[in-house]
Amino acid sequence: MGASSPLPLREKMGGGGGFSPDTKIYHSLRPPVPLPPDTQPLSIYDYALSLLLNSDNDRDCPLPFVVSSSTGHTLPYPDFLRLVDSLSSALSSLHALTPDDVAFILCPPSLHLPLLYFALLSLGVVISPSNPLSTPQEVSHQLSLSRPTVAFATSSTSHLLTPSYPFPRGLFLLDSPSFLSLLSSPPPRHPLTPRPSLSQSLPAAILFSSGTTGRVKGVVITHRNLIALLSGLYHQKADPPTSDDDNPRNVSLFTLPLFHVFGFFSMIKVFAFGETMVLMDERFELEAMLRAVSRYKVTSMPVSPPLLVALAKSELTRKYDLSSLRMVACGGAPLGKEVAERFREKFPNIEIVQGYGLTETSGAATRTLGPEESSRHGSAGRLAENLEAKIVDPESGECLPPGQRGELWLRGPIIMKGYVRDDKATAETLTSDGWLKTGDLCYFDTEGFLYIVDRLKELIKYKAYQVPPAELERLLQSHPEIVDAAVIPYPDEEAGEIPMAMVVRKPGGSISESQVMDFIAKQVAPYKKVRRVGFIESIPKSPAGKILRRELVKFALSNTLSSRL
Repeated sequence: MGASSPLPLREKMGGGGGFSPDTKIYHSLRPPVPLPPDTQPLSIYDYALSLLLNSDNDRDCPLPFVVSSSTGHTLPYPDFLRLVDSLSSALSSLHALTPDDVAFILCPPSLHLPLLYFALLSLGVVISPSNPLSTPQEVSHQLSLSRPTVAFATSSTSHLLTPSYPFPRGLFLLDSPSFLSLLSSPPPRHPLTPRPSLSQSLPAAILFSSGTTGRVKGVVITHRNLIALLSGLYHQKADPPTSDDDNPRNVSLFTLPLFHVFGFFSMIKVFAFGETMVLMDERFELEAMLRAVSRYKVTSMPVSPPLLVALAKSELTRKYDLSSLRMVACGGAPLGKEVAERFREKFPNIEIVQGYGLTETSGAATRTLGPEESSRHGSAGRLAENLEAKIVDPESGECLPPGQRGELWLRGPIIMKGYVRDDKATAETLTSDGWLKTGDLCYFDTEGFLYIVDRLKELIKYKAYQVPPAELERLLQSHPEIVDAAVIPYPDEEAGEIPMAMVVRKPGGSISESQVMDFIAKQVAPYKKVRRVGFIESIPKSPAGKILRRELVKFALSNTLSSRL
């Protein structure tokens, strides 16, 4: 596999997959990537811009950076760069925004959103984007964490902000004439003030964790974190997937929101690589996504596992020309082997690039590289450049060798600075010597491939056993009569907890509770069997595709399902 598995390094480590028997640390098998000196003042915007300007792409050619999926409107690179300069100049000179400011962003996807992100990042303003579908209570909690001095919203979301928090630098509406005037205002008569000289250690963003296992936390990501992640991808990138000679550029469809770390960093990567992003700025529907792939000749897209399941099972895919699509980058939640095999059977020409990351790792900490690695079904890939890992026994604290399951710990330049205004959570998650405790139950094989078993906090405690819900969910999703499924702990007086399957039937399907339980029982050890089943219209998920189990547990314990169990 060439650079992705160098034998000299593996031999140097003294064990399989980069594992050192002496230190019990797993080292990345990727060649080390040089980073800018950490003392060099540098923002993620200026670093990404330098990669763009040094690439083979002609920035003066009117190739699009961002395209609206709903209208087809585009922003070519020259126009985008000009507008970023205009907006950053106006925000700095007219509204006095500086690196001391935090900007809360509550906006649906639009062409203006990438402009705003990059303008703020270029000024060193800390961006703190939130889900525009958040409740007032959720927004209030996020504001108390990030403590912004300025906010950006739209006429449809501003009501969530105005009653709850004062913004000393103002509240801007992206769909208002006043904001548009900032984009079109002429440069100041005096020479433009140079952009601030920014330390890489300064925060670039406060991104909110998914909150699937607890209350949302604000993750502080520095410019250095993002520079390290981008540098690794840039130095190791392969030729971008293309559909034909007439479309030599990578065109990426964004189905994931820009307020989530996956979409946020993917946007920065597309910009730095001189590629094109098609932004889904309409309500997400599978058919709208397929229409966009066909219309804009999309070559790649970041996806979550539930979307991959939908693509593998839906008959709608036959209505559209998807021949341009060459690669899907899957992350956000574990991808089952059965789902991956079914997808590849249906789409043999589309490569699945799998990865694993957290908001706390600024993006992907592991990934597959090239078709051979991607064929490792069920794996989240190998450690990214410049990273180290441990597999730690949650009970004894012992560091474990390949093949043994434990909590994944990570260390390297992409690890977050900490949780904003939560020293207790930071101390519980980051060790004094820089290890991030991910909370995920994982193992490495002897060739350095990582496998995600489940979240430690989500393991179902059945008698003396631990049952990983994700394993059962992957099996359930492989059944042709099941559209989607989740497994949750259900209280039981004798066992403590039992695995309960929440199942979305195929339209017109009639699979029964006993059929679901029998299907699983034939494939797992007795203690892992599903012992209760509920049928539901849809599985609640976070924007990144993570199952919101706490909501399902509340739902299952209510009387809503009592007549259907």
